[in-house]
Amino acid sequence: MNNETTQKVTISKTTQLFAGIDVGGTNIKVGLASEAGEIISHTRFKTEQSQGPQRALQKAVDIIHESLSLAGLSGSNLLAAGIGTPGPLDLHTGRILNPSNLPAWHNFDVQKYLQDKIQCPVTFANDANAAAMGEYWIGSGQQYSSMVLLTLGTGVGGGIVIDNKLVEGAHSLGGECGHVCIEYGPEARICGCGVRGHLEAYASATAVVQRYCERMAIPRDDQRPSARKIAEAAASGEPVAQQLVLETSEFLARGIAIIGHVIDPQAIVLGGAMDFGGATSKLGQEFLETTKKFVKQMTFAPIGQNVTIEFARLGGAAGWIGAAALARLRHVNVE
Repeated sequence: MNNETTQKVTISKTTQLFAGIDVGGTNIKVGLASEAGEIISHTRFKTEQSQGPQRALQKAVDIIHESLSLAGLSGSNLLAAGIGTPGPLDLHTGRILNPSNLPAWHNFDVQKYLQDKIQCPVTFANDANAAAMGEYWIGSGQQYSSMVLLTLGTGVGGGIVIDNKLVEGAHSLGGECGHVCIEYGPEARICGCGVRGHLEAYASATAVVQRYCERMAIPRDDQRPSARKIAEAAASGEPVAQQLVLETSEFLARGIAIIGHVIDPQAIVLGGAMDFGGATSKLGQEFLETTKKFVKQMTFAPIGQNVTIEFARLGGAAGWIGAAALARLRHVNVE
């Protein structure tokens, strides 16, 4: 099993496990966790989305059974599984709808297909919501009763967890924090969803690259730097790149201020690839501290002074871990 890692966890023949699957446009991640949140195994493989969902989900099921076998266990040890996919999706019917990065998966009944194949209860969730539950369970949010995860990447995803429950909404769109409106008027930037002024149009990696190219007068797509390259330029002292990082902090703070006044969570956790180096880099720390400063300026004092804002801890594993956590919560009645 490629890229498989197994921790030294004591496993008995009666150990109850939960599987998590995180579907992305490029990779699918699969893992097993115990009821206590111990990671038993995890791996990933290429999505190859053009081959369709049946092939990919069958491979995920095969990996889960192989992982159980390697641990000396059987399917009876698997209590439930969870799967997170990009939205939009319909949680009521278990269907993935029409995500732009998975065209061959459109309108597929993910939950029923997986449940029939794996022969155990299956929980279905938006991938960002699943990642939020992962951080809430064993990541940066585990000491809080309420937490919001913002994932900063190609877009801006979000997930809200309050007292062990995801805010999923009446239309399966709860937690779409990247689509709160932080700018108005005809000059507001257009989000990838087509609406002007959304947080995603200002604080995503896509937005950072766009603003950088505008200021540096870079006209051609093949000359556009990546957000990572811009972060490296900022870290090395390039003024335009540094200014963009500080501006992104302010834009992000506007979104956090809106979320903070609506939900008043104990913690805001920042995940995703665009963390400007994260907690281990000087630039990442500056980005975080500047965001905190702006949040304090934009919110009621009890919110700005008391909400914890920090980087996520689980990285790319948050999605599958959260999917497993949701399976645990919904099928074992965990309080």
